[in-house]
Amino acid sequence: MKPEVLVFAASPSANVMAQLEQHFHCHHLWQQPAEAREVWLHNVAGNVRAVLSTGAIGISAAQLAQLPKVEIVAVNGIGTDAVDLAATRARGIAVTNTPGVLTDDVADLALTLLLSAARRLPALDFFVRTGAWEAGKPVAPTRALRGKVCGIYGFGRIGQAIALRAQAFGMQVQYFQPRAIDGVDVPRADSLLALAEASDYLAVAAPGSAATHHTVNAAVLAALGPQGTLVNIARGSLVDEEALITALLERTLGMAALDVFADEPRVPAELRGLDNVVLTPHVGSLTVETRHAMGQLVVDNLRAYFSGQPLLTPVA
Repeated sequence: MKPEVLVFAASPSANVMAQLEQHFHCHHLWQQPAEAREVWLHNVAGNVRAVLSTGAIGISAAQLAQLPKVEIVAVNGIGTDAVDLAATRARGIAVTNTPGVLTDDVADLALTLLLSAARRLPALDFFVRTGAWEAGKPVAPTRALRGKVCGIYGFGRIGQAIALRAQAFGMQVQYFQPRAIDGVDVPRADSLLALAEASDYLAVAAPGSAATHHTVNAAVLAALGPQGTLVNIARGSLVDEEALITALLERTLGMAALDVFADEPRVPAELRGLDNVVLTPHVGSLTVETRHAMGQLVVDNLRAYFSGQPLLTPVA
């Protein structure tokens, strides 16, 4: 009999979805109308042995309590801050995620956002579309990247991939995270505040957790300054969003380029109304190739678990 899997969200890869159906008995929560989910889940929960979730959705202690036989939570994404790891540890439930396979695409988006902010691409697109260019209105110059400092908060796989891309544009790179990384030639700042003070662009690539909640606060934004730009492709929880909006409104921060937000998909109207922001809808890994690779790693972890093999990417 196939193991029963509760699927919180679909993979964009049809091949991945076909593999899930081939190897498991899947219960698709995402297909159920919101008003019917509670009753539906009660009817299927008793035999569910695995949960397939995402980094954004995760799984709560209350949800786990509804699943008495669950043995593994497979997260389609890197972040596990939305997974109640205390609850999974207490019950000995394995947790996996999908590191590595999305590094390049997320780093690519970080540089895309940085470049879009630096060269004011959304504003220039609007300038052309509205006929301002044809009307002979002046265009304000932007600033070159060469020689500017890209500070990177969080220097794991993605942070290091951002560094390589920034260096290719002639930028100087520094990083900060509490633990120094051995074997890298990028200088480490003494603190996040010191990194912001030294940076023209601050790219946030640290994991979301209680320890990193609102670490990019008003003081850090003030240190980045009126010519500085914040780029966030990590988690919205790392940034004090109210302080960010205030800094952007008062122009004590130059710009922000954001792929993640505190309460996704709800983005504050104040933020959406600003002209010194670039906004994307949490799409760092949203390419055909990467979403397939992520989904494949989820399938491979589930198959390994139920065949008694070591997990490929377990979360400690």
